Amino acid sequence: MLELVVFSLLNGLVYGLLLFMLSSGLTLIFSMMGVLNFAHASIYMLGAYFAYTISGYLGFWPALVLAPAAAGVIGALIERYGLRHVHRYGHVAELIFTFGLAFLIEEIVQFVWGNSTKDYRIPESLDFPLFTLFETQFPAYKAFMLLISIGIFVFLLVILTRTRIGLIIQAAISHPNMVAMLGHNVPLVFMLVFGVGSALAGLAGVIAGPVLSTFPGMAVVLGTIIWVVVVVGGLGSMTGAFVASLLIGWLQTFAVAFDYSLNDLFALFGGGFGPDHPLTDLWTVTIAQIGPILPFLLLVLVLIFRPTGLFGKRET
Repeated sequence: MLELVVFSLLNGLVYGLLLFMLSSGLTLIFSMMGVLNFAHASIYMLGAYFAYTISGYLGFWPALVLAPAAAGVIGALIERYGLRHVHRYGHVAELIFTFGLAFLIEEIVQFVWGNSTKDYRIPESLDFPLFTLFETQFPAYKAFMLLISIGIFVFLLVILTRTRIGLIIQAAISHPNMVAMLGHNVPLVFMLVFGVGSALAGLAGVIAGPVLSTFPGMAVVLGTIIWVVVVVGGLGSMTGAFVASLLIGWLQTFAVAFDYSLNDLFALFGGGFGPDHPLTDLWTVTIAQIGPILPFLLLVLVLIFRPTGLFGKRET
């Protein structure tokens, strides 16, 4: 039991921080621009495919740098030549634009790389067990994912709260005209922030591609869950996204690990229901079976009792 708890904590931490790596860019974009970017997960997918292609020629480590950079450039171009013209028409126009963009990117990926899953693997330099606990090995690559995710959180927190750039970004959120009169190019700041947010999504794709598989539907797999993370944490809150990512990561991991049903719980107290009971199908449903819907149940509860999210202050 102790082994199950320890490795569930570790695996939940890895998965949660991966969700944070993906949601941090979305959170940064919303906190700065108020844009709900439905194409964010598609940029994450592009990062994985870019890394797969680049690593085939140059190796994993150059891909770790070049793929997020390429995703960031694409994000900046999307803001400059697309969202900037749509932004004036409000949130509905932005949602429609980014929603359509997500489908366009998926079609482009299938056209360029095909429909099959790509053989994008963990680099040999990280393909070994970091340690063995309770006769179970913990991969070095998962530790690498942890370090990258924590590094991103610390970097963004320091940049946004302790530097001049962060002050300009935060001031541009509420007083863009005043920031512009002080000599700062606000549209350029917006474009760069959108590019950085897209680069973070691309970096998540580079890191997650070898673990979660690189295929055209990978944006759909995590696209929904990152919105749950962002809303539960609070729209625009980096700390909220971090906490919500960990909560959801552990929630889903422990749900899979502890595969019990209500009937098992009743049995502990000497109760339980026989196979002929009319509600047998309900009592025998396990936590693992309902694991995929638990984050959405958490989302509903948060929206009922705290509509702005755990750490949110800004409403759309």
